[in-house]
Amino acid sequence: MSDHPASGAGAKFEELVDIMARLRGPDGCPWDREQNFASLKKYLLEEAYEVLHSIETEDWPNLAEELGDLMLQPVFLAQMASERGLFSIADSLDAINRKLVRRHPHVFGDGQADTADDVKHRWDQIKAEEKREQGREEKALLDGVPRALPALMEAHEIGSKVAKVGFDWPSADEVVAKVHEELEEIRQARSRGSRAEVEEELGDLLFAVTNLARLLKVDAEQALRQANLKFRNRFAYVEARLANEDNPLGRATLEEMEEKWQEAKRTL
Repeated sequence: MSDHPASGAGAKFEELVDIMARLRGPDGCPWDREQNFASLKKYLLEEAYEVLHSIETEDWPNLAEELGDLMLQPVFLAQMASERGLFSIADSLDAINRKLVRRHPHVFGDGQADTADDVKHRWDQIKAEEKREQGREEKALLDGVPRALPALMEAHEIGSKVAKVGFDWPSADEVVAKVHEELEEIRQARSRGSRAEVEEELGDLLFAVTNLARLLKVDAEQALRQANLKFRNRFAYVEARLANEDNPLGRATLEEMEEKWQEAKRTL
């Protein structure tokens, strides 16, 4: 392994760009040649989540591989853009380099930022200034929250945005009360037999819970991913214990599965 983190990285990145250009070329790969911007969206998301999984499991060798897979996606997208005369990967790299320098005046200039909050505040200020200069100033407060975000992340960003102008619950306790209120509204919607109302109220409940996480300074997405992993591990325990007793899933009763579930909770 090289002593310097960037040693040889430039040449290797250029090699990746050249490989991608060849794959998209006339004598390249049929699959790569038939891809378009829309078809690559799912792969970009999949690779990002593979990176997250490697971080969560602290599988550092796999993280190195997954980061490579993730880097392929912007190179692939930029190659297609280059073919259409839109921009090149060099333009993308130049844009992020200039942005990082511009938004860190406390590092690359004479700005002052002593805390992470100072940095975030100054970052937001510079970002807003850039949009004004480019004529892309947001017309409404929530224009800057992309609709394409995962729903939990979008809810968090919406809550954070409006909180900055004072539209927020005074404390987490008030949000807990709101959660109970939404649960009661779900019960009432169910009693009326309205599926549309139940869906709406469930959405309100999830929005409230996401804002509760925000006020408690918990990442709702990460908390849910951890809960999913915990459930996976415990259910795998249930499945294995039942199989050892020749009582597999599909044949075991709910009571038998619940018994093993309680074992899993004590064990894992």
